[in-house]
Amino acid sequence: MGTHLYFSTQIGTQKPVTIVNNGNSCPFCDVDGLENIIAREDSIILLKNKYSTLKNTLQTVIIESDDCDSELSTYKKDHLYKVIHFAIKNWLELELRKDFKSVILFKNHGPLSGGTIRHSHMQIVGLEQVDYKENIQLECFEGATIYKDKNVEFNISSKPKMGFYEFNVVLHDMTAINNMADCIQTAADYILNHFHYKCESYNLFFYHINGIISCKIIPRFVTSPLYIGYSIPQVTDDIEQVAEKLKKFHQQKHKID
Repeated sequence: MGTHLYFSTQIGTQKPVTIVNNGNSCPFCDVDGLENIIAREDSIILLKNKYSTLKNTLQTVIIESDDCDSELSTYKKDHLYKVIHFAIKNWLELELRKDFKSVILFKNHGPLSGGTIRHSHMQIVGLEQVDYKENIQLECFEGATIYKDKNVEFNISSKPKMGFYEFNVVLHDMTAINNMADCIQTAADYILNHFHYKCESYNLFFYHINGIISCKIIPRFVTSPLYIGYSIPQVTDDIEQVAEKLKKFHQQKHKID
C-alpha cells in the first residue's frame, strides 16, 4: 500500500492560474472547448482533468456552474442540492471500480486553499496505490454540536485533524443529502462572511468510512508550523461559543425552528 502521491512538475507548470485576478482566461468558462466530458446535469459538468499532475491516479473535475463569479455559499437551494447530489453520486460510482485503493472528493476555494482556478469546482480523484482512510481517525469528526437530527450531525471538531476550527457534517442516511448540503453551505458562508477572522479560503473534504459519509469544512489560513513540522494539531478554547453562534446562524439561514 502506498503512502505518497507523486507529482508531475512538468505538467504542473502548464496549469492555468486564475485563483487571483491575473488576467488569464478561465478554461471552465469555455464550455464549447471542454473535452473528455464524463457526465452532465444542466450547467454542472464532470470531465477528466486536462492537467493530471498526480501519477497513478484518475483526476476528474466537477464544474459546479456556468457562472464564473458564483460560489457554493451563495447558491440557491435547488442548485446547491443538485451540485452536492451530483458530486456524491459520481464519487460513489467511481469508488465501485476495482482499480482504485480509494477515491477522494474535495473542493478548493480561495487563494490559500491550494487551488489554481477561481471558477467554482470540485475534484474527484481515484487513487491506485493510496488508501486515504488509513490516515483518518474517526474522532476528528466529533465535536461541539451545531445541529443534529436522526440523519445528519453538524459540529465543530474537538479533536481537529489539522487544528483550530474544523466544521464537520456527518450523514447517517443517504435520503438526507439536502440537509447535509444546507449544513455545508452554512459553514462556507460563515467562514467567508461571518468568521471572527478575515478568511477568503476554505476546503471541503469528503470521506466514506464504514458506510457513513462525512464532510469536513476547513477555513484556510497560513498553516501552523507546529502542524507542518511535527503534525501536532492545536485546539481552540472557544469551540462551544462558536458552535452556539453557528447554531443561531444556521437556524436563521435555513429557517429551522
